[in-house]
Amino acid sequence: MKKPEWACPSGKSLLILRMVKEMNDLKYLKLLSKQYPNIPAVSTEIINLKAILNLPKSPEHFLTDLHGEYEAFQHMLKTASGLIKFKIDQIFTGVIDADKKELATIIFYPEDKLKKLKESEEELTTEWYKTTLERIIKLCKVISSKYTRSKVRKALPENFSYIIEELLHLKGENKNKEGYRDEIIKTIIDIGQAEEFIISLSNLIQTFAVDKLHIIGDVFDRGPAPHKILDTLQDHHNCDIQWGNHDILWMGAALGQKSLIATAIRTTLRYGNLDLLEEAYGINMRPLARLARSFYKNIDCNNFCPKLIDEELDQQDKNITSKMQKAIAIIQFKLEGNLIKRRSEFNMNEALYLDKIDYEQGTIKLDGQEYELNNTDFPTIDPENPYQLNQQEQEVINQLSYSFKNNEKLQEHARFLFNNGSMYLKYNGNLLFHGCIPLNEAGDFSTIEINGELYQGKKLLDFFDDVVRKSYSYKFEEKDYRDWLWYLWRGELSPLFGKDKMTTFCRYFIDDKSLHQEQKNPYYQAREKEAICNKILNEFNLDPEEGHIINGHTPVKEKKGETPIKGNGKLLVIDGGISAFYQPKTGIAGYTLIYNSDEMRLISHKPFVSKEAALEGGNDIISSMRIVELKKKEKIADTDIGEKLNNKINNLMELLQAYKKGIIKEKYE
Repeated sequence: MKKPEWACPSGKSLLILRMVKEMNDLKYLKLLSKQYPNIPAVSTEIINLKAILNLPKSPEHFLTDLHGEYEAFQHMLKTASGLIKFKIDQIFTGVIDADKKELATIIFYPEDKLKKLKESEEELTTEWYKTTLERIIKLCKVISSKYTRSKVRKALPENFSYIIEELLHLKGENKNKEGYRDEIIKTIIDIGQAEEFIISLSNLIQTFAVDKLHIIGDVFDRGPAPHKILDTLQDHHNCDIQWGNHDILWMGAALGQKSLIATAIRTTLRYGNLDLLEEAYGINMRPLARLARSFYKNIDCNNFCPKLIDEELDQQDKNITSKMQKAIAIIQFKLEGNLIKRRSEFNMNEALYLDKIDYEQGTIKLDGQEYELNNTDFPTIDPENPYQLNQQEQEVINQLSYSFKNNEKLQEHARFLFNNGSMYLKYNGNLLFHGCIPLNEAGDFSTIEINGELYQGKKLLDFFDDVVRKSYSYKFEEKDYRDWLWYLWRGELSPLFGKDKMTTFCRYFIDDKSLHQEQKNPYYQAREKEAICNKILNEFNLDPEEGHIINGHTPVKEKKGETPIKGNGKLLVIDGGISAFYQPKTGIAGYTLIYNSDEMRLISHKPFVSKEAALEGGNDIISSMRIVELKKKEKIADTDIGEKLNNKINNLMELLQAYKKGIIKEKYE
C-alpha cells in the first residue's frame, strides 16, 4: 500500500517542519524570558538549579491500608515512622535516653506535651527552655539541611520566619556570632515566646522529616475516622494516593452509583461506624432505619451483628444496627443482580444468588449442589421477581443516593481522591499500586476483552485509570462509566480486588465455609519470584536493576512467618494491619516504608494505644526495622524531580545563548 504524501516528507517538507519547530522554540523562549529577563537572571537560575541537583534525595514516606485508623495514622505521620527518633539518637549521642525520649515526644505533640510538663512541674525553668530550644534548633538544622534555603523559607511560620531562618543558618563554629545566637534564644525566653518557638520548630521538623507522602490505597472502611485522615491529607504539603478498592467504593458512592452506595453503607454498619455516616458526613439514615423496623422485626443478630473492637453497643443500638445492615444488604444484592444482568461484559453471573433460592424450602442451589440457608427471613423479596426493589426500598436508595451526591463534605473528599489519585504511580524508579497486576496461572498477564479490544498489564491499568476519571467528568447520559467502578470494587480481573469472586452473600446466609473462600489472583504467589517482579517492572518501562514494586492490600501475617519482602527484595508489601481488625491475624500493627537517599527502611509497628499513652510514657510504636540497601547514594539528579530540573536547565541554556546571540533582547529595569 502506498504511503500518503504527508507520511513521506520531501526535503522541502522537512525544512518547513524544522522552521515550525524553531518558531515554536523561539516562542517558548520568549515566554521564559519574561521570568528571566536578562543574562544575570538566567545565569543565577542555572547556577541555582545545578546546585540543587547535587543535594541528597529527600525522604519519601509510604503508608497503606489506613482503613480509618486516624490516631495511628497521625502518629506515624508525626514521627515519620521513627525517622525523627532515629535522627535524635544519631545527633544527641551524649544525652541520656529519658531526655531523648522527652525531646521526641515534645516534637511529636508539642502543645500537649508542654501542657503536661507544666502540670507536673511547678514551673519550667529558663535553663530547661534554653536546653530544649537549642536541641530542637540543632535537630531542625540537620533535618532541613537536605533542602534549599528557599524551600525552607517558604515553610516557615510568618510570625517567626526571620528569627527562625537566622537560627537555622547560623554556623555553630562561627565564634563571632555565638553571642548573637545566645541573645536571640535568651530574648525569646525572656519575652515569653519560648513555647511558641518550640511548637513552630517542632512542626517544621515534622514537615521537613518527609518531603513526599505516598498513600497506597484504602483510606476508607473498618476504622471510625477516614474523614479525618482525608482532612489531614488535604492539608499535607506533598502527597499522592494510589486508589485502593475501598477508596473506589466510596468514590463511586459519592457519584451516586447505587450498588456502591448500598455496599458502603452496609460495610459501615458491619463495623459499627454509624457515626461516620450520620455525624461526620451528616447523611440522614432515618429512612433506612424506618424500613428496617418495618420489615425486619425479629432479626437473628448473629450474622448481622456489628463487628466491634474495644467498644460496646447497648442491645437496642445493636438490634437496630443489625436490622439496618440486613435491610441494606438485601437492597445491595438486588441492585447488584440488576447491574450484572445489564452489564454482561462483566461476566459475573456467579454473583446472582437471589434467583437461585427456594424460598419455601429455605435452600439455595449453587453449581448443582443444594445448601441450607441459615436465615430464611426475606420479607422484601418477591420470589417471582427477586431482584425488584419494593416501593419502600426504592424510595430509601433514591434518598440515600441524593444524600451522597449532594453531601458537601463527602464530595470534597471524593474530589480530592479523584484529583490526587491514580491506579498506579511510577516515582523515582519505583512502581506503586494497591493490589495486583492480574496474572494467569502460567505467570502471564491476564487479558480482558472490552468492546472488542484486549487489555492486559500496563494497558489494563491505564484503561481503568481512564475509566475512573471519565466516571467523574463525563455526563452520565452520554455513557455511564460508574458501573466500572463497581467492577473495580469486586470484579475478577480488577487490579484493586485481585480475587476470583466476592462471597458476601454466602458469608451472611450459608454456614458451609467452603463457599466463603475467595481465591486470590495468581499474582500473589507469583510475586515471590524475582523474575515475575522484573517482568512487571519492564512492563511499566522501569529498570529492574534499580526499581522496586511497593504494594498494599494484603495484610502480611508476620506471626505466621510471612515476610513483607518478596522477589529477592524487588517487591515490598507494606500492609501489616494498621487496621485493628487485622491485628489478631498479622500479629503487628502495620508496616510503613521510608525511602532515603541511601536506603529503604521498612518499619514494623506495634499497636498504637492512644495519644495519651504516647504522651505519658513517651513510647514509640516501632517494633523493628529492616534495611533494603540501595546500590548508590542518590541525589536530586537521580530522581524524577532531577529530570524535570535538567529539562529546565537545558531550556535556560538555550535562552542564555539566545541572549548572547541577540536573538532575544535583554531587559533591565
